[in-house]
Amino acid sequence: MVKRTRHRSDTGLHGLGSVLSTTRRSRSLLFGFGILMLGDGLQSTLLGVRASLEAFPTAITGLIMSTFYLGFLAGAVYAPRIVERVGHIRVFGALASIASASVLIHGIIVTPLTWCLLRLLSGFCLAGLYVVAESWLNDRATNKTRGQLLSIYMVVSYLGYAGGQLLLNAADPGGLELFILTSVLISVALVPLLLSAGPAPKFSTQTTFGLRKLYASSPLGVVGALATGMASGALFGIGPVYAESSGLSVSQISFFMTAILLGSTVLQWPIGRLSDALDRRLVITVVAFLAAGAALVAVPVSTVSISALLMLMGVFGGLSIPLYSLCIAHANDYLEPKQMVAASAGLVLASGMGAVLGPITASLCMWLAGPQGFFWCLAVIHAAMGVFAVYRMAKRRAKPIEDQSHYAPSTQHGSQVALELAQHVMQEDHE
Repeated sequence: MVKRTRHRSDTGLHGLGSVLSTTRRSRSLLFGFGILMLGDGLQSTLLGVRASLEAFPTAITGLIMSTFYLGFLAGAVYAPRIVERVGHIRVFGALASIASASVLIHGIIVTPLTWCLLRLLSGFCLAGLYVVAESWLNDRATNKTRGQLLSIYMVVSYLGYAGGQLLLNAADPGGLELFILTSVLISVALVPLLLSAGPAPKFSTQTTFGLRKLYASSPLGVVGALATGMASGALFGIGPVYAESSGLSVSQISFFMTAILLGSTVLQWPIGRLSDALDRRLVITVVAFLAAGAALVAVPVSTVSISALLMLMGVFGGLSIPLYSLCIAHANDYLEPKQMVAASAGLVLASGMGAVLGPITASLCMWLAGPQGFFWCLAVIHAAMGVFAVYRMAKRRAKPIEDQSHYAPSTQHGSQVALELAQHVMQEDHE
């Protein structure tokens, strides 16, 4: 309890000074990472909109978007091994060059098969870029600054990805200009990252904690990671497709996606703090059902008012996206401190599997029920998660509040390294 109180009290003037100091030491890394997130955010939404403009069947677009997450999952698994053999600098430069070139090819060869292959390649490359960038960032962290650096990283991630949505207004999605801009952003992101990186951090692949063993320790943690990955994949993979098929303009599509990210930025920490003070499963249950309710309300609201829909999407994003971090924290509640970092691989795998399924499922729902099938899909995913959380509450006694690990925000757009950084924060508070 003493350590727990001391950790939380570091939010006063001394904590503020530490945050500023941490930010100054890592500002170039964070700046470069923010640019990379701008490019990633723009690319994801641009391709969804362009696929609709090219009249790709919704199911085919879902498959294209799923291949990105399949490539990202493969990159999250294999990129660390490549980095360990070849080194950070070489891997980073090679992957950035391939990712930058693949974006341009999207705009030159506009066919579903080509885009599937390019999205698979882009996903692998971006996962590798995140592994390298986040390992550099993690290397800058100390036990004293790790939590603060993680919070700053989260803000940069969400704001960078949200900024990428707004860049959709910079040119016509039907042309080549936005593909060129995305390519430039990914290339430019290398400059501050490489110039500030310094010596390559010590890097080695972690001992894994099997998914079956992880499920035995925390069924809700694993199922929750799978469900939130599925919701995230549907949201960011098919969200722009839904918006375009519903008749929203390009600027409205960019605001639609931005609202989701801004909502998550605002509500991430309040929800996390609430989960530290209550039975975390109860918080997961309530938040999941509220997210399902918001998705259901969006069905009639979307036909009445664009402004109301944007505000509702902010609420939905603020409820849905933090669920991933809640599930990670819940899983850690039932792990020994020494197991937490090793378990990150299993949690990333569960989330990645869900992200692969998300766009396919959402696109099929839209094919069956029209554009509103997008919201029905999101509602069912969150409702099912809430029902499973209620079931787990009936099967296992609640963890004493004082024995719960401390909540730390995590992003599904990052790599296993970012999750390991969050796991370290929880581990230090749990010990």
